[in-house]
Amino acid sequence: MEAKGRDVLAKDRILDKAEELFAQNGYFAVSIRQITAAAECNLAAVNYHFGNKKNLYLEVFRLRWIPRARRIHDTFIGILGTKNEPSLRDILHSLATAFIEGPLTDDERERHHQLIARELAKPIGGLDIVASQIHQPFFNELSDLVKECLPEGQNEQELMLKLFSVFSMLTFFNFSRELVTIITNYQYDQAFKARLVNHIADSCSSGIAYK
Repeated sequence: MEAKGRDVLAKDRILDKAEELFAQNGYFAVSIRQITAAAECNLAAVNYHFGNKKNLYLEVFRLRWIPRARRIHDTFIGILGTKNEPSLRDILHSLATAFIEGPLTDDERERHHQLIARELAKPIGGLDIVASQIHQPFFNELSDLVKECLPEGQNEQELMLKLFSVFSMLTFFNFSRELVTIITNYQYDQAFKARLVNHIADSCSSGIAYK
């Protein structure tokens, strides 16, 4: 294998193990020594590819968290693209489907949630990356789509708060599956996911349309 190929594999392995450890334990509880042991590499490899621990942490968000978020976004746009002149409910149903039914695996979903939950609790710098590259553009895009379905003269701040409420519901049902299952005794099978998608689309479209 050429040196360049080995470097790429080593970098990916370090990122994968760093993400796993940061997600499970948080930034401050993870040492570079733990990462190198898990990735089966030496300190020189981490320094070569990332420089230091904080840069490695931020690269986990840039190269792992951000691409997964974009897959969710692209799934949403793909589903919405199948609708002819989508209604408000179509937009929210497509959004809920992208979050609740795919495209992340269970392992990806867990790491995705753990990383952002820890970053929200104690920001290290990943939140700025996520906000600027994903959340701000996505909220602006979603706001523009929703406004097409509403009468003119909508209060921008009020609409943004309503969209935050939509994401709060999506986040809870997507990342609190164990709790939902304990309370409702419903397993997250395909039928229950479809029911949740309809519930979110119906309740949120009514809330956004209400003035």
